Amino acid sequence: MKLSKSETISMLSKELIPFFLCFILFLNCSSDTSEITNEQEAVGQEEQTTSLYFPPIEITTTWETTSIADLGWNENELQSLLEFLEDKNSKSFIILHKGKIVVEHYMNGHSETTPWYWASAGKTLTTAITGIAQGEGLLHIDDKVSDYLGTGWTSSPFDKENLITCKHLLSMNSGLDDSLGDNVSVENLQYIADAGNRWAYHNAYLKLQDVVVSASNQNWSDYFSTRLKNRIGMSGAWIQSNDFNVYWSTTRSMARFGLLILAKGKWGDNRIIPKSFLNESTNTSQDLNEAYGYLWWLNGKSSYRLPQTQLEFSGNLIPNAPDDMYCALGKNDQKIYVVPSQDLVVIRMGNAADNVNFALSSFDNDLWEKINALTN
Repeated sequence: MKLSKSETISMLSKELIPFFLCFILFLNCSSDTSEITNEQEAVGQEEQTTSLYFPPIEITTTWETTSIADLGWNENELQSLLEFLEDKNSKSFIILHKGKIVVEHYMNGHSETTPWYWASAGKTLTTAITGIAQGEGLLHIDDKVSDYLGTGWTSSPFDKENLITCKHLLSMNSGLDDSLGDNVSVENLQYIADAGNRWAYHNAYLKLQDVVVSASNQNWSDYFSTRLKNRIGMSGAWIQSNDFNVYWSTTRSMARFGLLILAKGKWGDNRIIPKSFLNESTNTSQDLNEAYGYLWWLNGKSSYRLPQTQLEFSGNLIPNAPDDMYCALGKNDQKIYVVPSQDLVVIRMGNAADNVNFALSSFDNDLWEKINALTN
């Protein structure tokens, strides 16, 4: 039987209506599932932060602990770790798990209340404050340094100086000559390469503190205290030492800062450092040194560069440490290690484990061998 055009359209419509109804229902279900998944991911991220313990802001001896046995770690390895630390000229050592103290030990005349210097591990405090200032709209790291300090803050030619941004100072690729020492006077900040084309560990990062001072119209110590130190219950002070502005504090105060970083810039319910900025800080910041963020050292990369050399080395920065670990490293083995995958913060203060060094040493890898024996 031959159907007319109108009859054919009518019959097709009747057959296709159920299909379209099912398709619409499928889309609605997919949309609902997507929304549920996004909500679950958001809840999961929030639970990760809220599952962390934060000690009281008031500087007291109150800090919750958890035992090695409760974590299922190998308690038989603790004494070997502590003996190693003491033999290596350490003064203090702390391991936090989810914010709670698992190991806290003082040695070689040090105590819980004794301050010690952070050395270059304190560079990451400057990173944090720069991010906070950017979050307040006072500066932007892509701006030229001269926008805040005026021209002539270096001895570089005008057009070369104008290439240097705040981000270049954070990333250690300003192009300023690192062979002239740590003094950051105008005469000592000289051009060697265009900004962004050469990575070199350089004290010029200190100019970021001047940028914050200029942008906030406050002195560095006051801005630091009100925006960071007091908000997470740190003790300590900035001490000018030759060409450096060095932070001194107790070991627990260093651990507080490490916990803030583990918590992705939050202290409890309070946002201290913008999350997006902190994420940038702890990832590769340029293509010259994979193992460097914004004054943070990064593990798990295919290559790395070290201070005072233009050599590139293959492999992990610290082979024995977890790949997702990032760290603040200071002269004579001052250490803040943060391991998100294991909810760990590890702090070491003291004198040089072996020889005087500027950041990384073989001590890092040896120490992580001992930590792994304890935690695995």
